[in-house]
Amino acid sequence: MSPFQPSTPLLIAKAMTPPRSTLRADAQRNRAHLIATAAEVFASGQAISLDAIAKRAGVGNATLYRHFPTREDLVEEVYRDQIRPLRDDARALLATEEPAEALHAWMLRFAEWAGERRGICEALVAMSATGRFGTGPVCDEVQQILGMVLEAGAEAGELRRDIDPVDIGGILAGVLSVAGAPDQRAQLERMLTVVVDGLRPR
Repeated sequence: MSPFQPSTPLLIAKAMTPPRSTLRADAQRNRAHLIATAAEVFASGQAISLDAIAKRAGVGNATLYRHFPTREDLVEEVYRDQIRPLRDDARALLATEEPAEALHAWMLRFAEWAGERRGICEALVAMSATGRFGTGPVCDEVQQILGMVLEAGAEAGELRRDIDPVDIGGILAGVLSVAGAPDQRAQLERMLTVVVDGLRPR
């Protein structure tokens, strides 16, 4: 055997090791299947654990936690695309309302959106409580929308200029944890009025 020719065990090992592109493709399929399975579970209204979602998706627990370390990560990914139309809602409100009123109306619209999607309110509250609000697809979109409305309010002189959208997102999550149920709409509107009033220049 030539000193430069690989040994038989080495050749076998190489033959058994999938190329990196195959591993990436498998990982992408597993991720997509987990998201689709979780979306079905959330839409059904079932209270189901991450381990049960992994089992239903036909993957191991380790695979699920590698892609989504927490339930909040999975919930956010499921609703990533569904939140984007709320940006158009914010633009439409800014075109017809004063910025402060647009902010109030958009937060109500977001509360309705969140109320229609099982788990998203709980996920946002959990992230806010641990200081994670502002990371992830849903929180990032909320932060950007709030930033757009707050900037319009500052330019109009209706809202303060020193407001961080991440802070308002955290406040919104906290309000929803207290008054996020459909039968609490009146309380929600009152609390959001207080929030918006607190953002006005003094």
